Amino acid sequence: MKDKGVTVSRYDTVDYLETEDDISAYLEAVMEEGDPALIAAALGDIARARNVSQLARDVGMSREGLYKALSGAGNPSFATITRIMHALGLRMSVRPAAKKAN
Repeated sequence: MKDKGVTVSRYDTVDYLETEDDISAYLEAVMEEGDPALIAAALGDIARARNVSQLARDVGMSREGLYKALSGAGNPSFATITRIMHALGLRMSVRPAAKKAN
């Protein structure tokens, strides 16, 4: 098969997190899934969209520790998640879940 000069780039969510509204919509969608590992990974994406080094300083963690905690394979404490969200200028809110049909 002949190469037709098609260039394919790797998809990275970070490329689409340009505004505060983008970040908010992304995190809200991820939180709807309810998967803690996915939420941590999404926060990692948001951290990469911003300045990871500064975020690590703001949270009081090493850059490597922050990457590990937000890798999706990490298991950050709730306190760590709330410190990260606060440092990112985000906050959690609670609302009733949609009722499931019987």
